[in-house]
Amino acid sequence: MTATYTPSELLAVSASRLLADNKVVFAGVGIPLLASALARATHAPGLTIVVEGGSIGLEVDPGRLPISTNEMRAARRAVALPSITQIFLYAQRGYFDYGFLGGAQIDPYGNINTSVIGTVERPKVRLPGSGGACDIACLCREIMIVTRHERRRFVERLDFVTSPGQIDGGGGRRRAGLLFGGVTALVTDLALMDFDPGTGRMRLVALQPGAEREQVREQTGFELEVAPDVRRLEAPTGDELKLLRGLDPSRMFL
Repeated sequence: MTATYTPSELLAVSASRLLADNKVVFAGVGIPLLASALARATHAPGLTIVVEGGSIGLEVDPGRLPISTNEMRAARRAVALPSITQIFLYAQRGYFDYGFLGGAQIDPYGNINTSVIGTVERPKVRLPGSGGACDIACLCREIMIVTRHERRRFVERLDFVTSPGQIDGGGGRRRAGLLFGGVTALVTDLALMDFDPGTGRMRLVALQPGAEREQVREQTGFELEVAPDVRRLEAPTGDELKLLRGLDPSRMFL
């Protein structure tokens, strides 16, 4: 019998599978933290979770997810509790392998807008802004974007660039002075994308269970490159869903 799951559960499981063992992930609360905790509980027990509020190596308490990186639940069994400033100094030195980001708008090169919809002078919508997202995008070795796949999010041109992806294509980050890192994966409830190493543009590499290429094209507001062999991602297993739901039984983020 095929397990049923929500789009948020699909995102969390798909993102968790991208995290390798014995790496360091800079995770925000919500889906990124759930994905990181699920990876630790399954295939990556040596994964170190870092949160912005100043916690390194925390262990998520099932059923007691932090809703902010600045609360004590985000420090459970942490190996170190440095300051926020020190966390970003570690990021600047290249210690963090993965960083998770979301966004209201994403362009073909993985640049992200979380600032305004419309013009800066007369915005239609004011968004939360950067927080630590710009630093994460600039300083982590691999950036993973996790979001729902909606045409309004995937746009040809951003209203505002909050966090840099590949900037304007191959070599754009280096020309801007970013010496390492880059956006390597984008996970949605429809597909998995990477970025072409030559052009730097977003590229479809895999489809989520039940999703089709035309559906992905319809929900993407620009021409999406396609890998030669687009594969099909596996659905979340019963064990993955059981562990995930145990982490968030109240469905606060799922």
